[in-house]
Amino acid sequence: MPQTNKGLGLLLEGMFRGQFNGGAFPTNFYVLLATSAAAVVADTNTASELTQIATGNGYADGGAAKARGTTDFEAIVEDDTNDLAYVQTTDVVFTASGGPIPASGSGARYSALTDDNATVASRLVMGGWDLVSDRTVSDG
Repeated sequence: MPQTNKGLGLLLEGMFRGQFNGGAFPTNFYVLLATSAAAVVADTNTASELTQIATGNGYADGGAAKARGTTDFEAIVEDDTNDLAYVQTTDVVFTASGGPIPASGSGARYSALTDDNATVASRLVMGGWDLVSDRTVSDG
């Protein structure tokens, strides 16, 4: 979801560095998997606007945790020339155990980076990826 708004780029860059003044930052971020029922677009605000894949077999409600900091976020760069922020995270790995991921229903078409609100549906969506087609992970 490329953005051309410099303010957004500065906000994202500051947010991922954990330097946004006066706000509480999540300890973790999450990568949630969603079905094709609703795309992750620039206007997607919270996880409640998406249809998460079925949980189970190695996929937990809300997705996989990514720790704030340089361990899970390898690169955070502010690009003033192009008015954007570049954020690079380590790979997210979902391992199916006891059956496929998702446990039932449609595969994952989208993934979304969210905050760590205790209520998954209320988590803020900060970015997303189109996986091009429905994806499943086979058991094992």
